[in-house]
Amino acid sequence: MDGDVAVGLKRGSDELNMYSSSPTALPANGSDTKKQRLDESPPSRVLHIRKLPNEVSETEVIALGLPFGKVTNILMLKGKNQAFLELGTEEAAITMVNYYTAVTPQVRNTPVFIQYSNHKELKTDSALNQRAQAVLQAVSAVQDGSSPSSDPGVLDLTPPPSPVLRIIIDNMFYPVTLDVLQQIFSKFGTVMKIITFTKNNQFQALLQFSDPVNAQQAKLSLDGQNIYNSCCTLRIDFSKLVNLNVKYNNDKSRDYTRPDLPTGDGESVNKDHSLLGTMSPLSAAAAAAAAAGRVALSGSGVSGVLLASNLNEEMVTPQSLFTLFGVYGDVQRVKILYNKKDSALIQLSDGNQAQLSMSHLNGQKVFGKVMRVTLSKHQTVALPREGLDDQLLTKDFSGSPLHRFKKPGSKNFQNIFPPSSTLHLSNVRDGVGEDDLRLLFSNSGGTVKAFKFFQDRKMALIQMTSAEEAIQTLMELHNYDMGGNHHLKVSFSKSTI
Repeated sequence: MDGDVAVGLKRGSDELNMYSSSPTALPANGSDTKKQRLDESPPSRVLHIRKLPNEVSETEVIALGLPFGKVTNILMLKGKNQAFLELGTEEAAITMVNYYTAVTPQVRNTPVFIQYSNHKELKTDSALNQRAQAVLQAVSAVQDGSSPSSDPGVLDLTPPPSPVLRIIIDNMFYPVTLDVLQQIFSKFGTVMKIITFTKNNQFQALLQFSDPVNAQQAKLSLDGQNIYNSCCTLRIDFSKLVNLNVKYNNDKSRDYTRPDLPTGDGESVNKDHSLLGTMSPLSAAAAAAAAAGRVALSGSGVSGVLLASNLNEEMVTPQSLFTLFGVYGDVQRVKILYNKKDSALIQLSDGNQAQLSMSHLNGQKVFGKVMRVTLSKHQTVALPREGLDDQLLTKDFSGSPLHRFKKPGSKNFQNIFPPSSTLHLSNVRDGVGEDDLRLLFSNSGGTVKAFKFFQDRKMALIQMTSAEEAIQTLMELHNYDMGGNHHLKVSFSKSTI
């Protein structure tokens, strides 16, 4: 992992003195020189941010949290280069920490530490924290779509002039595609249209949101950020245009409200364009997922082996871990540790697959326990020596026919989503009805809340009561033999029913 990130663990001893406790923080990559303690503190909607650069503004700190939800409070400790950020919900804070576990958060190109605070709520003295509160009030007004009432000298948040942004990419060492831009900016609202072009030897884009407020949030949060490590810097301004006229849907322009538009050049709209030139499509998906988290990608050169801990040792098997992590990469080997059976090593094809898996699965509840996923120091998972029985705790899946990403250009590359309560089913056998599938998934220990067949009845959406239930049923029923050489395919969906 690039840089130091402290996440999911007890706060640093240099946290506010007014808080009573002094356990130390443990960075995810173990490179902090402070005294370390392994006992984890529970998630909190208050996050402690350390090692901020000098003269950092409140706006820049708030921007770290904006993509993940509403920011409800902030406390700056400028003398200590620290800040506390309170998000509207604990779920938003967990999502933020999970993203910044996989990729290094940066402010002004400086890596910073982010970790949970021991405190569930941030209480600030408004008189001492006046400027920060004014900035927060202005940002909240933008998030709510109302006019900010703060001092305009604190933060320029006048009503947004246009839903259209002009985007310039500086230091463009890797190609940036229309699809990458859509994934990054759609975190702030509905992206309606994008036009890309080259002007003065620079890659530029015009991007239209459905609402000017979303454009303002995206500009506030993304301007000056890098899409990839130390390159592809976003420079964002409002366009003088208020509506884009898109004639063709292809790799240069797209109108998401008009899927019927011609391509204009004879190319299919769905043609698989590599995001990073020589990168594999799955690496590209990892890049897009990292970009959607609004931070730089640090997958290159990283080990493809993950350590999953805090597992339910009574329930988890190498096969179930292969199936779950296989949603995000091609799992080669799994080893449940002999002396610590609540932990396992999972080897994927490369570091990008490992990072993609970690960013989506760290912090998810699996069989009643919150699973922790980190990068392992191991480069490979060793198989037991021949003749040694290790209680079937290690399994080699390198020749498995169930790898989702072996085939270049597979639709699986476009359908990588975080765990959710809704599952996408495909390869449903003819004659199998809604009642059959509801019964199958109910018998796997879950409760089916909703169901919807696609028109061809070969695919369906099924909604469980929670993401945890969906994870459990996916592990059990992906590749389920429905007879007649039909094996059910199960993945997470971004849709709801």
